[in-house]
Amino acid sequence: MNTVSSFADVIAVVPAAGIGSRMQATCPKQYLTIGQHTLLEHSIARLFSHPAIKQVIIAVSPDDQHFASLPLASDPRVIRVVGGETRAESVLAGLEAAQGASWVLVHDAARPCLHLDDLSRLLQIREQSRVGGILAAPVRDTMKRGEPGKVAIAHTVEREDLWHALTPQYFPHALLTACLTRALNENANITDEASALEYCGYHPVLVSGRSDNIKVTRPEDLALAAFYLSQIQLKESA
Repeated sequence: MNTVSSFADVIAVVPAAGIGSRMQATCPKQYLTIGQHTLLEHSIARLFSHPAIKQVIIAVSPDDQHFASLPLASDPRVIRVVGGETRAESVLAGLEAAQGASWVLVHDAARPCLHLDDLSRLLQIREQSRVGGILAAPVRDTMKRGEPGKVAIAHTVEREDLWHALTPQYFPHALLTACLTRALNENANITDEASALEYCGYHPVLVSGRSDNIKVTRPEDLALAAFYLSQIQLKESA
């Protein structure tokens, strides 16, 4: 197991300005709860459970009515910034507040099941890569491409070399800022931070991570995340 001295101090950015419409909930999905805590709190707690994570910058909506009531709002390790209409804009707002960082970790607000060993492996890529990388899980299921505009199969997609992109994603601050800025200015389709680097011609590293590091997106995900999180907590308390 790596000691804390193996890692440079890390600033994390958590974009949390979305509304999570697919959850069909009365509040943004990051404020849904597992037990006594919101998904956002669980996700942040997973980051802070690693000794290298010293500060988290959370980008929230300007209309956010929930964050101020959380204990996170008074945590000295947490900085709140106003996010944008898109994920990329929110991440850029977080990067602006992290000017002193040479590398930055970006993690989803509704991904509460991050394992410490996965995070440690991701942080280690700083020693071998100048581009950075992401946690990802190899695709196991048979993949189908749908017919455009139809509920029918066009063909099976070869799953070899296909990966599910996860978070955290870890990149040099200046490089991520430049790539996100260019991609936004050129109206590129940016779905995560790695896609901004890809758009600019870079090839981030794939770091194999556990598939139970799920993002809560649909109503049925919440119970599954609660189970996975309970197993992580049980393992770490043993």
